[in-house]
Amino acid sequence: MTSSWEVVVVSSDFESRQNLTNILAKQGSDPIAVSTLRECREILAERPVGLVFCDSRVSDGTYQELLATYRAKDSKPRVVITSHHNEWEEFKEAMRLGAFDVIGAPCRPTDVEWMVIQAKRDERSRTEDYPRAMMKVPEATRAVAAKA
Repeated sequence: MTSSWEVVVVSSDFESRQNLTNILAKQGSDPIAVSTLRECREILAERPVGLVFCDSRVSDGTYQELLATYRAKDSKPRVVITSHHNEWEEFKEAMRLGAFDVIGAPCRPTDVEWMVIQAKRDERSRTEDYPRAMMKVPEATRAVAAKA
């Protein structure tokens, strides 16, 4: 990964944090591992982060608090929730609140790899493809969108 595309792992559970960090390292990442939402927010304030893996509950809060911090901002981090509960209602709530996705914990290497691939695709679509996509929009539609 490039130095401008980093991955953060947030988990109060040492084994879960270590497991996910090891999976990411084997896939070529150099993840930043933290145990609290406060530490995660500090990192997100300091530099661009491509992807955040966050346990559904950590010692100083929940993923909902992390997502709420960035809900109204233009630049939202991609947050994948790692859940030990695997409950459908929790999945729906996380997605409603703006999570990038939800995966079960303990994390499987294939799930983690897929999340990284999807996040990088999303990053490219936000940067590279946006101007090309706008060129395909009829002028009248762009004018209406500009007024909104």
